[in-house]
Amino acid sequence: MRFIGGVIEKLQRHPKRIVFPEGTDARILQAARQFCSLQLGAPILLGDRARIKNTAENLNLSLRGIRTIHPAESEDLEEFAGRYRSLGQPPDLTPGQAREVMLDPNCYGAMMVAMHQADGLITGATDASAAALQSMLHIIHPAPGIASPSSCMAMEVEDTRFGEQGVLFLADCGVIPEPDASQLSDIAVSTALLARQLLGVRPRVAMLSYSSLGHFSHPAPARVRAATVLAREKAQARGLEADFEGELQVDAALVPHIALRKAPESLVAGKANVLIFPDLNSGNIASKLVQHVARANAYGQILLGMDRPAAHVSRGSNAHDILGVAAIVGVQSIAYHQLYPQAGWKLPGE
Repeated sequence: MRFIGGVIEKLQRHPKRIVFPEGTDARILQAARQFCSLQLGAPILLGDRARIKNTAENLNLSLRGIRTIHPAESEDLEEFAGRYRSLGQPPDLTPGQAREVMLDPNCYGAMMVAMHQADGLITGATDASAAALQSMLHIIHPAPGIASPSSCMAMEVEDTRFGEQGVLFLADCGVIPEPDASQLSDIAVSTALLARQLLGVRPRVAMLSYSSLGHFSHPAPARVRAATVLAREKAQARGLEADFEGELQVDAALVPHIALRKAPESLVAGKANVLIFPDLNSGNIASKLVQHVARANAYGQILLGMDRPAAHVSRGSNAHDILGVAAIVGVQSIAYHQLYPQAGWKLPGE
């Protein structure tokens, strides 16, 4: 709670509106109640109002301060459907079909964020991540200059010797299956930017592989080495002060005495606070191992490189996890233009 407590304090000074498309889920309702009670902003629940009210009553939760919207009864439905048609995906979409799309709470919530009626979106608690993400990507596009959105996890472990007082950012753990060198570099820079915003410290980014600093000539670690060079160049162009090292084995990235043997001159080895995995397999497996074996507090997936702040949580998330992700997305939105300077200035299709 040390880390997320600091995030909550930041958001309390700048409350935001977060929309939750899965408004009838008990965990979402509990997280929304906490979000409101902690004065983090205005939670917006999407779904059938009667079902939301019934679930809240069963949980003995008050809906005071929580806004509920049933997309089918919303006065904005037709405008949202018209906006969706203007995106031209697919080009021959009829008004009726567009309206049907907007009845999907994920699409409706994404349009609320796109239309500045909400500051961020949290989904995924009941939907498969791929389905929830696909709905968002139709409406909330990648930020200008970002070819492929990605995601990261914020992990807090009890042992404060790791990362930044026990806090580590892991990416990509949820979106790009096999990133190329350019995509890996974008993932590294985007994650470093978020770590800098949330922690207020210099990101130390380890680009992970099964070897350290050129000990193997296989294409896999070579791709990580190339991504490291690109990440340094992109960070410099963005004015981001951060250290990038790669390729590194994970023990060399995290354990000081091992780092002294494997990468003695590195500014990152032994003290990394950002871990960039070479592919989705390794990132997803590692994040779930840390979460469950080390009993870490895990917050994610935080989407990176999107035109608006959003996240898709795991179906295994509890209310505390969802609250933490909502707080992170809220803090992202406070100064989102600093993360992505050209993001959010135009509505989709404009």
